[in-house]
Amino acid sequence: MSAVVAVHLVTTLAMFGLILFVQIVHYPLMAKVGRESSAAYAKAHTDRTGVVVGPLMLPELAAAVWLVAVPPAPDLALAARIGLVLLVGIWIVTAVASVPCHRRLLDGFEAGTHRRLVRTNWIRTVLWAGRVPVALMLAGWRPPA
Repeated sequence: MSAVVAVHLVTTLAMFGLILFVQIVHYPLMAKVGRESSAAYAKAHTDRTGVVVGPLMLPELAAAVWLVAVPPAPDLALAARIGLVLLVGIWIVTAVASVPCHRRLLDGFEAGTHRRLVRTNWIRTVLWAGRVPVALMLAGWRPPA
């Protein structure tokens, strides 16, 4: 397995695990913090999450682009393109929905903004779930016949 394929696999699996945890545990708990602490909690969330997510998302993107340009095998070119399309979708949802919601929550808890964050994050969660079999295939795994 090439280093690029390994980076792609590890970062994709890590991001899927992280987004699943955030979706099921962390985001729902945001509603329980209380209005007086919600802005500080949102800031701490943004700061700490960035430290974890940045070093994973950037190499994931670089590896996905690389694998489209140089697939590990000719029969995996389509899988690499599908993986990149899913990742571009994740980045778009992040920019258009997640980041604006987090910015609004920095000013204090708003139930509607929180609901939108949780709802739109399901899109990212599903897209990352779709990337898992793609990353596994690019790493050599084949689904049972």
